Amino acid sequence: MTVSTLRSTPRPRLRGIAAGGLAALVSVALAACGGPSVSDSPSEASNISAGSGTGTLKVWALDGQSAENTAIQKIVSDFESSHPDIKVKMQFLPADSFAKALQTSSPADLPDVLEVDGPQIANLAYGQKIAPLSDYVSAATVQNQTDAVKGQNTVDGKLYAVSMMNSGLAMWGNKKLLDKAGVTMPKSASEAWTADEFTEVLKKLSAVVPNGKPLGIAENNGLSSEYGIYGFSPVLWSAGTPMIANGKASGALDSDTAVDALKKFASWKQFTNPDGDGTAFQSGQVALNWMGNWMYPAYDKALGNDLVVGPLPNFGKGAKTGSGTIAWSLGGHTKNGAAAGKLLDFLMSDPVVSTYTAANGAPPATKTTAGSSPLYGAGKPLAFLRDQLDAACPTEDRLTQQCVAVSRPVTAGYPVVTSSFGKALTAIWGGADVAASLQAAARAIDRDFADNNNYK
Repeated sequence: MTVSTLRSTPRPRLRGIAAGGLAALVSVALAACGGPSVSDSPSEASNISAGSGTGTLKVWALDGQSAENTAIQKIVSDFESSHPDIKVKMQFLPADSFAKALQTSSPADLPDVLEVDGPQIANLAYGQKIAPLSDYVSAATVQNQTDAVKGQNTVDGKLYAVSMMNSGLAMWGNKKLLDKAGVTMPKSASEAWTADEFTEVLKKLSAVVPNGKPLGIAENNGLSSEYGIYGFSPVLWSAGTPMIANGKASGALDSDTAVDALKKFASWKQFTNPDGDGTAFQSGQVALNWMGNWMYPAYDKALGNDLVVGPLPNFGKGAKTGSGTIAWSLGGHTKNGAAAGKLLDFLMSDPVVSTYTAANGAPPATKTTAGSSPLYGAGKPLAFLRDQLDAACPTEDRLTQQCVAVSRPVTAGYPVVTSSFGKALTAIWGGADVAASLQAAARAIDRDFADNNNYK
């Protein structure tokens, strides 16, 4: 195995979609660039070929924490040992370089295998940067992917990526403070507090925290960043509305249902600790924190047995959580599809997924590994989060009362969706009119869709 690294300041490969995490940074960078350059029509599988099933594979991976990089290097080395006729030339790229490379490279210049950020998959597929892979990975690999990640990885009925891991949101609580206020954390999505009940909970908790602000929502991550759409699109889904419906944001993102839900959400600002350094929950300044699985190690270390976890509030149509994260794809013009498929099959195998998710603490995205995970298996500390991911919608066009995990909008226009929603969310949280902010976001999205023939 040949490994090269374009080194910058070390950052986590991914902990869900944490601020500073590579998924967030790649999405934001692509959005700032307007997304990858695209041709007039979506990619088709005719651009790739199987090849001999041997030879050298060029692979791009996101440069992450040293433990994660070490894990992925060991995994690839093991692959080469078990496939002596295939060599891997792997390059680690930091998020900013990765985003620039995806945006500026022609499809033919991209590697055989590359990591991709889940919500960008439709955009990359449209731009012929990645290719459908069902003909090159085994049926067993596809069948073992959880429904939640299949949702983010499928575009127009074609599977463009496979996932080793996933991510999910929850409401994290400090039991000592909850007990002091006489509040009990719900234990399942079906028991989630309604939005009105949550308001009353916050009122009770405001009396037992130092500054009367018992809620954290990770404002330090930036509401206009990728975290904004990941963390708070569940507000809309829980109210029963998608962000995009029938190819348009107007009538969905700016619907009366969406407006009412975000008005209720914005009303909680009076109870929210701005949490400038992101540590208010660990230090006992807030009693409840709206956050993802990647913060569990820090929370567990700080709170120990006082750490409890439950669902986000129910805005009327069932509690929801965001889902999705980094996945693996075939380059859109690879001529080594058969060998690349063997590598993807290896990456999705139980021992590999177990090793990798042990290194970063993420929920496994394969059915067989998730059930045996020391964190997410039955009876384990984060089994609740896996239960949510198992109850996958999995996409926003299939919302029901019962399903919980939802992927961000699967559209080639995702860069403008995330930037427009983030701008609106930031304005709303700052006191701007909710209806006007959402209408402006919907118009911006629909203009982009119209300018690009609805990405067809």
